[in-house]
Amino acid sequence: MRKRSNWMRRVSSFFDKRGRPILFAIVFLVLGFILAFSYRTFGKDAQHDQLSSSAFLAEEKYRGELIEQQERNRELSDDIGVKQEEIRAYERSFLEQEEDHADLVEEAKDLRLLLGVVPAMGQGLRVTLKDAEYDPIEQNPNDYIVHESHIFKVINELRISGAQGISINGQRITHNSYIKCTGPVITVDGRTFPAPFVIEAVGKMDVLHEALYLKGGVVDRLLLDNIVVTTEQIKNLQLAAVGEES
Repeated sequence: MRKRSNWMRRVSSFFDKRGRPILFAIVFLVLGFILAFSYRTFGKDAQHDQLSSSAFLAEEKYRGELIEQQERNRELSDDIGVKQEEIRAYERSFLEQEEDHADLVEEAKDLRLLLGVVPAMGQGLRVTLKDAEYDPIEQNPNDYIVHESHIFKVINELRISGAQGISINGQRITHNSYIKCTGPVITVDGRTFPAPFVIEAVGKMDVLHEALYLKGGVVDRLLLDNIVVTTEQIKNLQLAAVGEES
């Protein structure tokens, strides 16, 4: 018993003299590891949240623009539907009467041009949209390429300004044309085209040109989106009818 008591006293003396510093060192080491782990974990979470927030805002912006363009396209489609019904009404009237309907014939011709069922010829405007130069390492490439929303802005403005016929890279555009952007290319009614995108419109070239270059108008908005825009007024422009494109 005496030997055991002496041994216990020696162990207790050892921890009193040497054990406390070691114990403190272990405690501080564990605390330091916990703090370092927490900093790395929460720091990464904060950075991830910031990147996610930026991506969400950009996505919301493009979604809003796309919805706006889709709404405008639906309005234009409704207008075309009304015009088609007017054409049918005019044609029925032609069968019933033999009077001179020169004005109606001219209007029907304009409507057929809008529908793309006949070739369009005359003066007009050529608009070319190009991707801007960018550094893929430092910048987001999606902020420097042409999207379908940019093309819709040009097409809608040309239609409102009296364009009788419109084409994209030689593909005639109709009231129900389908345009979709896939990376650096666009698909128009099933046909894929790379940049640059050439939009041609037959109509009064001065009117079309001035409409695009209104202050705060289409061209100004495209430039703000880093799109390279060039326009050319053409005295003799020819657009093929739907189904006759090369």
